[in-house]
Amino acid sequence: MFMKYLFVLPLLICALLFPQQARATTPENHVRLHRIISLSPSATEDLFAIGAGAQVIAVDQLSNFPTNAPISKLDAFSPNVEAIATYKPDLVILNSGATKANSIRAALQKLKIKVYFESAPNDRTGAYSEISSLGSLTGRGTQAQALIRKMKLSIKKAIDSAKSKRPITFYHELDDTLYSVTSETFIGKVYKDFSLINVADAAAKADSYGYPQLTPEYLVQSNPDLIFLSDAQYGTTAATVSGRPGWSTLKAITNNHVIALPEDSPSRWGPRLVDFYQFISKSLASVK
Repeated sequence: MFMKYLFVLPLLICALLFPQQARATTPENHVRLHRIISLSPSATEDLFAIGAGAQVIAVDQLSNFPTNAPISKLDAFSPNVEAIATYKPDLVILNSGATKANSIRAALQKLKIKVYFESAPNDRTGAYSEISSLGSLTGRGTQAQALIRKMKLSIKKAIDSAKSKRPITFYHELDDTLYSVTSETFIGKVYKDFSLINVADAAAKADSYGYPQLTPEYLVQSNPDLIFLSDAQYGTTAATVSGRPGWSTLKAITNNHVIALPEDSPSRWGPRLVDFYQFISKSLASVK
């Protein structure tokens, strides 16, 4: 199921698995671009949040937010140069985690189409940097900086309102084969901002990218205070988790602290990152 989850998630895990491939790069001149194709759900959300939505002519099939984004059949994971070219774009936002991303970029540039080569950010600073870059590209620099300031204030408020007097442990479940995230991943750093203790960190060496597969026995022994389910959209619930052998006595289950995460916001590093912070903040209210 983990591989299925990988391909359904909006490019976050795919890109984070290969962060060494490239840094986000911008076209050489920063003229205002009016025919933009976004092949990144996070970039799509950024563009609309800074007021550049009218400049976007097409987005990939996973860019489902905002609802007025012009979703197309363009594939973010396996981009097709010919299909992209038919839109006559002057800028394509291409994720470095896409299949043959480097060759796709080269082919687009050969057609005189500018490319913003996006790599998944490692932290919030990287997310803000992407918003700033997209603001420069679209002539929306002022709006981009205003969005960043607003996000910073909202995130700080969410963190400050969730202070706990005791250490709180958690497990973030990617899928029911028990893949998780460590504190070195983008998602893991969000939890770390709340000073939560990630039970997956002790298993970090099991996966060099920060996504170890844990064992049922390991999790029973770790006995986390909270369980966050990224796979709730696939049918995993508190009931199915409690039915796993040996799990019914976990603190997270006996205290009703198994939490279904919203479908998109934890997997995107755009403006709805604020929603993820606010969701965690509210989730912690009952375990202080």
